[in-house]
Amino acid sequence: MAACSPNNKVINETDTAVPAKAEDTGSIEVGKDYHSFANPEEITVTHLDLDLRADFELKQLSGTVGLDIQRAQPGANTLVLDTRDLDIKKVTVAGEAVPFELKTADENLGSALYIELPTNAERLLIEYQTSPSASGAQWLTPAQTAGKKHPFLFTQAQAIHARSFIPLQDSPKVRVTYTATIRTPKELLAVMSASNDPDTERDGVYEFNMPQAIPSYLIALAIGDLEFQAMGPRTGVYAEPSMLQAAAKEFEDTESMLIATENKYGPYGWDRYDLLILPPSFPFGGMENPRLSFITPTVIAGDKSLVALIAHELAHSWSGNTVTNATWRDLWLNEGFTTYLTYRIMEMIYGEARYNMEAVLGYQDLQNDIASLTSKDQILAIDLRGRDADDVFSNIPYEKGALFLREIEQKIGRDNFDTFLLQYFEDFAFKSITTDEFIAYLKTTLLAQYPDKLSAERIDLWIFEPGIPEGAPVPESDAFVNVDSARDAWLGGNMSANEIDTNAWTVHQWLYFLNNMPEQLNDKQLLALDTAFDLTNSKNNEIAHSWLMIAVQNEYKPAYDRLFDYLTSIGRNKLVKPLYRELSKTKEGKAFAKKAFDKAKAGYHPLTVSANEGFVN
Repeated sequence: MAACSPNNKVINETDTAVPAKAEDTGSIEVGKDYHSFANPEEITVTHLDLDLRADFELKQLSGTVGLDIQRAQPGANTLVLDTRDLDIKKVTVAGEAVPFELKTADENLGSALYIELPTNAERLLIEYQTSPSASGAQWLTPAQTAGKKHPFLFTQAQAIHARSFIPLQDSPKVRVTYTATIRTPKELLAVMSASNDPDTERDGVYEFNMPQAIPSYLIALAIGDLEFQAMGPRTGVYAEPSMLQAAAKEFEDTESMLIATENKYGPYGWDRYDLLILPPSFPFGGMENPRLSFITPTVIAGDKSLVALIAHELAHSWSGNTVTNATWRDLWLNEGFTTYLTYRIMEMIYGEARYNMEAVLGYQDLQNDIASLTSKDQILAIDLRGRDADDVFSNIPYEKGALFLREIEQKIGRDNFDTFLLQYFEDFAFKSITTDEFIAYLKTTLLAQYPDKLSAERIDLWIFEPGIPEGAPVPESDAFVNVDSARDAWLGGNMSANEIDTNAWTVHQWLYFLNNMPEQLNDKQLLALDTAFDLTNSKNNEIAHSWLMIAVQNEYKPAYDRLFDYLTSIGRNKLVKPLYRELSKTKEGKAFAKKAFDKAKAGYHPLTVSANEGFVN
């Protein structure tokens, strides 16, 4: 999500530094999903049939879900599902009502739904409706959209929010196929992480099919005033009309990315690959929903400088959607591999220089997170027992995971590592695996093939210990040498801001220039930079973010009007959370933050609200 950092990958969209509960001691049971009540080891759900109506006035989805089941344990007749704030109306088998019980809600996990099934039952039907405050659904008023005329709904299921709009086994180790009938106002279009027909008639009833088995966190729905524009034979973009052309132009290289990735890592297995551009309140950079990645509009920069996010979501079609982490402890198997593939895709499409720049920025993001996180949160195979599953998201699974893979690549050679990845994606296609299963696979493959270059001890060090192992690769970029020189000369008083030659700078060089400034700058220095480069009015959301962070750290008031507009117009947590956190460090800043938050809250996603309300209250 997944799960962008300044180098534009979907990372660190939520912070983690929350300690595990004191009672969470002892060894972790391998393969156990501590974030699901479900019992797939006894009865497994294999298929869903959704029939839902979207009521924008009540902010509810209501209808039914049919579940096909298989008994993994003979004689098991109690099915346990995950729910959160769902109103369960009725459960039937072959038209006859069956007993069910909704257990007391857990703060992090929601409520377990126990259903008693007849001995030979293979299918059940649940009638239910969602809460207006469902954690995985955001209902937007027309005023909160780009077009201002029609409402909008989108879901965000990762990590464990699918249970807030479908009663199901909400664990990444449970994979299901699904169909859906979605009923909407006739003027709106529904799209899902399934088969979408670009030429479908807008009639208020839309049908979908997902024939590949996917984990629940990849079930996604959006409804709005959407139009479609093709970008290639298998790629296109859905967006509100006012954003459609800009998005299609910005992301026109998507088909080339798809072809390049196929040539390197095997056939794309999902038919089409389309993008959905969401309203600015979307809390993440992107979400890799299969066939239809959900994308923030904050990466439409006009110069393709932030399209690594598209490469990242596309890469998930191999690492994550096809080969999936079995539990949230294993997220690095999704995001580390995907971040590594993102770098490789960007290199194939845009060249080695851009690859190197983005790798350096990603490495700096990783270093910053390591400096701020507790040691137990610096571990790839993180212990999440007793915690919110969303706490797993940081630069650790993304950038540390990618750096681990880069070390293997450098030790055995890129061609050899590509051969391994191709086979890995094939061997585990449409399966969910644990960290321990991956290590066992390494032992029979790379460790056996390259015993003089790789060791089990080194691999364990990467996966189970905090920090970056000594001797790990350190990305470098020649493109940043002149940036360092210019910054040093300006800080030393040997060059005015007007004398810095930035004409040939890329967005990545600008980010490197700003992100590596000293924390303390005086008003004269800040005004000189702002006057020379108009940073306060930057149209690039990543550059604006970096500059506004500097402005807050130094209380540079000329940027505060823009800061207020920024916080109230963007809901992407990765961009707003650091600003709220920094503002909250002073009394005056906290008052400013509360004013912005109170204005923006109604348009923020519930995840963004929960991530930031602690800073302003």
